Parts: sequence; structure tokens; C-alpha cells
Amino acid sequence: MIFEWQAADRTSLMALFIVMEVSLHWLWCLFVWWRQDALHAYVNMHYLYPLWLGISVMGLFFLCMVKYLPHSGSRRDILDRWQIALVLTYTFYIATVIVVIGYSSLFAGVSLVGGAMLGMMLIKRRYAWRMFWLQIILMLLAITSPYFGITLPNLRQLTVIHPLLETHNYLTYNEIMAVENAVAASAFENNVLSWDSITEIQRSSAFFWRSTHLYLAFPKAIFIVYIFRALLLVLDDSRQETLQYANQDELTKLKNRRYGLKKMKYALSTVQDNQDLSVMLFDLDWFKRINDNYGHDVGDQVLIEISQTLLQSLSDETIISRYGGEEFLVVLPDTSHDSAMVIAEQLRLSIAEHIINVGDVFDFSVTASFGLYTLTHQERACIAKNYKSILAKKAQSQSNASPLIKPIATQRAESQMAFMQKLPSDICQRLISAADKALYEAKHRGRNQVVSANHMFAEKNGSIHSLYKNR
Repeated sequence: MIFEWQAADRTSLMALFIVMEVSLHWLWCLFVWWRQDALHAYVNMHYLYPLWLGISVMGLFFLCMVKYLPHSGSRRDILDRWQIALVLTYTFYIATVIVVIGYSSLFAGVSLVGGAMLGMMLIKRRYAWRMFWLQIILMLLAITSPYFGITLPNLRQLTVIHPLLETHNYLTYNEIMAVENAVAASAFENNVLSWDSITEIQRSSAFFWRSTHLYLAFPKAIFIVYIFRALLLVLDDSRQETLQYANQDELTKLKNRRYGLKKMKYALSTVQDNQDLSVMLFDLDWFKRINDNYGHDVGDQVLIEISQTLLQSLSDETIISRYGGEEFLVVLPDTSHDSAMVIAEQLRLSIAEHIINVGDVFDFSVTASFGLYTLTHQERACIAKNYKSILAKKAQSQSNASPLIKPIATQRAESQMAFMQKLPSDICQRLISAADKALYEAKHRGRNQVVSANHMFAEKNGSIHSLYKNR
């Protein structure tokens, strides 16, 4: 739903998410001010009030963007300027908060990655990408500033003063927390905390600042993970819907021609050595007359009902697809010629006996003509053997041309044979072409019948027909 919004509305939503994050920062400042008597020992209150004021101003600024952006109009140049202002303001704001509150890799990492990911969803991606890199640069400047003797404002102040910590050095933030933990642990006997000392450790600086960083990072992290979990679910649904539309005929809900051929190739590659494979091609008789006499709506109804008859009459292992117009392709894996002829005849009778009811006005029936061809396992083995010889000759000719490329040519031929399952790439089209010739013979013989291409070729040639007999 969000992706269908206008760009201004998505930008407004981005500003609303920022307002939610700023509100967390504002509530933290309120808590510190409320408990300043207990927290003043390790929170520099002189920096708290300017930070609190800045957070309040930023919150109002982003809140105004939330309210103004949906009404800003559809001018792209104006929206681009608002998005740039949003990105720049948020980048400098979050970098300032991270530095002043006390650098934490958890807080900084969640802010850096989370902000960029949300930005990629809601605003122009190039702006979000530049925001990501600008935040990285600002973080690097903040981290390296102690090396140059630059002291940045920091709310954190130590509960223990040591001469080493009064000079300019890189022992800041996380390192100081380790020092304070060691000092705090030394105050307890045998470095073990008792129940009586729990209240004391709760008042320690390390515990407070770690809790602060968790408070600032975890809500945003949970929110980002939830958003992208929902996004992945949407993408999964969209992928399934896309695959369905890509593989399915919109009218009949059968598989379309492209997917039917794909499944046919897969069936040829997985058929066992002793199994036959039959291909059936049929179309509806006098279908053009139905469209001319009754209209295309009735013609569509006929196609839909015949498709349902196919699904009800054939098994789930059968590959059924709409080949084009009123023509259908049926592939029967592990089906002998005699069995395929029986199935085709039963299907022809089911179609002829089916009554098409057009409302309460009239009804009629249709017939279909069938062409069938069975690729026996003997012929398939012969084709594979001949094809292997052809590939070997090609590999040999390439190796004779240049001895240096002999290993490459041989490896390519072997990988090609494995990929093609030792069958030529046009095997599917040849099978369909054979069934199509039988279909036209059925039309020539008067329609509404099943013709076997195997029998037709045998009668014509006086021998067993081969798809590649001329090779």
C-alpha cells in the first residue's frame, strides 16, 4: 500500500518516523532532568539543556514537514528540495545526538543502517544513499577528533577522575566504560555483587549509559526489522503472483505455452530409460463459427469449460497447457502409445458429451480433433546415441584445429551433453510437429477423432518412423 502512495505522502511518512525517533530522545532528556539529583554525578547538565532545546526544535521542524508535505503539491522540484532538506537535517541531527550523548557502536550502527534502509523505501534512493555516506563521514570525523586535540561536547562525565583521563587522548566512551567497570568492581569484596550492592551498581555511570544506548537503539532496531519483515512478506506474495501470471493463461487458468514447453523439456530430462513419453495436441472443431455466430464471450466460455474438463479428466502428473487460440498441448510422461491413445479417446468423448449452457437461452456441444505422438524409449536411446556421436565429432574437429583448446572443447561438449540430457535442443518442437501433423490428418479425415502420428508415419514409410532419420 505504501508503494502506491504519492511521493509527497511517502516523504511525509519518513518525516513521521523521524518524529517518533526524536520523541524518544526528548523523553530521555525529560527523564534525566527529572532524576538530575541522582544523575548529575555522571551527566553534564550544562550540555543537557542545549541538547534538549535542539531536540525540541528538530521535533517541531519534522512535525511541520509531516503536516505540510501532503499538501505541497505535485511539483517535482519542490518535493526534491524538501527531501534534500529532510535528509540533510536528519543526518546532522542524528550525528550530533550520537556524539553528544556518547558514541555507541550499537546506537550509531542502528541509526546509520536503519535510516538508510527506511530512506531507500520512502524517498529517492540517491538521496538516501548520499545520506548514508554523509553519516559515515560525520562518524569518522567524530571518532578521529581526539587525535587532533578536538574536544567535542559530551554529556558523559566520569565518576572517577584520573590524571590520564584529563589529557587529550583516545580513551573515550567505550574504553572509559571499561575503566569505570573495573573501578566499580573493585569496590566490592572478591569482585562479587551481593543483593545489597545492586542499588549501588544501578547508580553507576557505566550502567546508566549502557541503558541509555540500549534505549535509543533497540526500539528503532525492532521497528526496522518489523518493517522489513513485512516488506519481505509483500515481496514473497508479489513474487508468487508474478510467477502465476507469467506461467498461467489468464482466460483458461491453464499453464501457458511457454511454461508448458518448459515442463515438457523437464519431463524429457527426467524420464527413465525404460519409459515412453506421449505428446497430444488437439484443437476444437469449427471454433471460428462459434465466435462468429455466438460472439467472443461465448467462445471464451467454451474455452474455459473445456479447460475444466481437461483438468478433471487428466491426472496431476499430466502437463496441460493452452498452446494457442483453441489449441491445447497435453504431455503424458511415462505413458505408452496404447495407453495414450486410450486417454485421448476418453478425452475426446468427454469433450463431445459436454454441454455448453449459455444462460437459459440455448445450449450446444463442441468436438475436438486430436493428434498424438509417442516417443518410445528405444527411439529416445537411438536419438541420444546419434546426438552423442555428433557432439563427439564436433569436439574432435575443434581439438584438431588447435591442440591448445582441446581440453576446453572436450569439457564444453561434455557439459553440453549433460545439460541437454543427451538429447537435441529441438526435440520438443519435433515432438509437437509430429503430433501437429497427426492433428491435421484428423481434420482431413472429418474431425472429431484421434490420429496417431506413429501409425500414420508407419503406414506412409512402411517402417518405424524416426524424428531424426535424416541426420
